[in-house]
Amino acid sequence: MMKNIYIYLENGTFLTAKSFGAEGTSVGELVFNTSLTGYQEIITDPSYAGQFVTFTMPEIGNVGVNADDYESTKAHCKGIFVRSYNEEYSNFRGEKSLSELLKEHGTLGICDIDTRYITKMLRDNGAMMMIASTEIDNAKELELLLKSSPRIEDVNYIEQVTTSESYIHKNGAWNMSTMSYNKAIMSDKKVLVVDFGVKRNILNELVEAGLEVEVIPSDFNADDLIARYKEGNIGGIFLSNGPGDPLTLTKEKTEVQKLINQDIPMFAICLGHQMLSIAHGHDTYKLKFGQHGGNHPVKNTKNIVEITAQNHNYNVPDSIAEIAELTHINLFDNTIEGVKYKNKPIFSVQHHPEASPGPHESKYIFKEFADSIK
Repeated sequence: MMKNIYIYLENGTFLTAKSFGAEGTSVGELVFNTSLTGYQEIITDPSYAGQFVTFTMPEIGNVGVNADDYESTKAHCKGIFVRSYNEEYSNFRGEKSLSELLKEHGTLGICDIDTRYITKMLRDNGAMMMIASTEIDNAKELELLLKSSPRIEDVNYIEQVTTSESYIHKNGAWNMSTMSYNKAIMSDKKVLVVDFGVKRNILNELVEAGLEVEVIPSDFNADDLIARYKEGNIGGIFLSNGPGDPLTLTKEKTEVQKLINQDIPMFAICLGHQMLSIAHGHDTYKLKFGQHGGNHPVKNTKNIVEITAQNHNYNVPDSIAEIAELTHINLFDNTIEGVKYKNKPIFSVQHHPEASPGPHESKYIFKEFADSIK
């Protein structure tokens, strides 16, 4: 028998559902994701740290989870909402149930709830803070706890998800023939990846593009990186995706500003894309309910439409066009999805060309970066 779980949203909505994950009380920001597959990748994506994810796909859990599909070492989101949870999974790659993963990492699982209702509410009202508990059933008590808790923009989740020490990433892309990841080969093109919460498949695609990949913590010293580039030790720098509000990362902004004043080839995705904009003096803004899913059409400079994977609540401003060429535009809302900075070997995208989950139409971007590396 599943326990009851009680949910209070900051707009005053109080809901009761069933719990299939960890027990306890947790506060986070509520968003929705429109991907049809890949719930394990989403749950283990560090960019979702501090958030509850509502899946619009109604059947979740039916393929279980496995060791190969993790995007990091653990589940990072606060919890998930699903319409119908399947404890009994059926997939030849499945190794354990989704509920086992959630319980191992202290993540709440909420089911038997109208996810369509929640999604429409978020669409109309925007992403909002919430609290969920298997321990407290009183709406007023939950409201008081929520109001006294820090908001997602008040927490530096980067410090929680970044690597504690540098390492060399040794896997390439997933190989369907061998049912394993390709192994990295020796390369004379080395890049440093600043880990703001990097997804494993971003690292895989960088390796697959022919790069040697060294991952470093987010509290990097730009002077050290510049020295390594001038010494010929590295040929470029990549700024990764990550969670939270980029405007709170003041120290990181200062270090990125030092990097962009050099002639170092740089590429960035998602949060890294936002950090480059902020470092150039163009602050990001928050979208109403964000873009989270695997079906977002993006038009590139060749007027070709790519279907992309997305996961972000913040966006770079239109003013970025003053200093950068716009290379990608979101066709859902015409927001900026990619830029190439003028007179600099620096470019970035808001969407996720590595997918996982999602379409693979944007993977060519990794090859473009590899070609720019000395």
